Amino acid sequence: MSTLDAYGPPGRLTDLDDVGLKAWNVFLSDSVDGAVKGPDPAKVRNDSPRPQFYNLTRAQTASDATEATVTWAAFPRRIKLDSLSDAQRWQRADASRDVQDEYCEWSVTRDDAGRIIRVTFTCEGPEYWDVLAQTSPETALRLYQQHVSPQVRKADLFGLDGRYQRRNRWNDSTTQGAMHLIQPSNTLGAEIELAAAATIRRVIDGQELVTAQELIACSKYGVAERHSDPHIGEVVNTVARQAADLSLTDPVGLYFNGLSTEGWLTPDSSDPQSYWRYVRGEQNHPVRAVYEVPADRHFTVSDITIGGKPIRFGAQIADFITIKLSAVACRIGDSTVQPQTACVELVPATAGPATSAFAASAFSPYGYVGAGSAEAAATTRRA
Repeated sequence: MSTLDAYGPPGRLTDLDDVGLKAWNVFLSDSVDGAVKGPDPAKVRNDSPRPQFYNLTRAQTASDATEATVTWAAFPRRIKLDSLSDAQRWQRADASRDVQDEYCEWSVTRDDAGRIIRVTFTCEGPEYWDVLAQTSPETALRLYQQHVSPQVRKADLFGLDGRYQRRNRWNDSTTQGAMHLIQPSNTLGAEIELAAAATIRRVIDGQELVTAQELIACSKYGVAERHSDPHIGEVVNTVARQAADLSLTDPVGLYFNGLSTEGWLTPDSSDPQSYWRYVRGEQNHPVRAVYEVPADRHFTVSDITIGGKPIRFGAQIADFITIKLSAVACRIGDSTVQPQTACVELVPATAGPATSAFAASAFSPYGYVGAGSAEAAATTRRA
């Protein structure tokens, strides 16, 4: 048996100094603790606590530990469901980072003729950048200059109060650049909360819920129309039903699982996979990727075809990307935690404005996006 000394940074990135590493561990450990505790029962019923979810730095991971990887498609499923054609959904997905809600966002760079020369993808959570910018602002600036544009200045990233601006001129569009995730639901806090909430088993009218959609409808831990939320919840709950304890593996994060280039053709018959490269994160935990054809090939990304169609949108590439997270289960068969026999229910607001504000935020379409208490963190992405 072993207990983790400290949570490491996503992708095992080496940007943080000692102060930053300590701050990151505190943030992540507190987030996990908040998710284990769950929301205040006086405001949200049947959703706390979550004793089968545990903090790797506070509880031992037993010798029977086994890891599982959960993967899902990067293209936003909600856009796909609401579009009339491939061209329409690709165009809509490329138009705004706010609809790129599968923990993968991208930015498209074109030449003067409108041809795509580069598409940059990120699955890097914004909380890491909050810590990095606070503890090592010059490093944050240098990374923006390296990965987005040499023209980035410190004043572009920090407000007049000195606070880092997640959505800044270099990280707020689908054409200017994408340093890290900004879509309100695409956070590490949301990932942690979803995994914790999904460990609660549900037995309704004597029947245990087991399918992705019935679980998410009852437990309300995300958006049913997404690829990610229902699938993550289903996999986690399957493990929880084995009477196991569960946590997200270290380093906790969202990572690229890969790009499939089956059905892709290049003008010179070169391997289309060779133009996909990871530029941040270690090999098994990549958080930033670029699809780009070197200039000496004398063609662009737009000259590559997928299923016979030239690449006109970055979203066409997103169709073939998968994202992943990893969880660890242990003490399999030992848990005596009993299932909940009712679905999650928001307690009607009877107090003043503070209670009403919590209710509105906790179950908003994009989930809770405020900062502060563990209670707020524990209700992230309720829809």
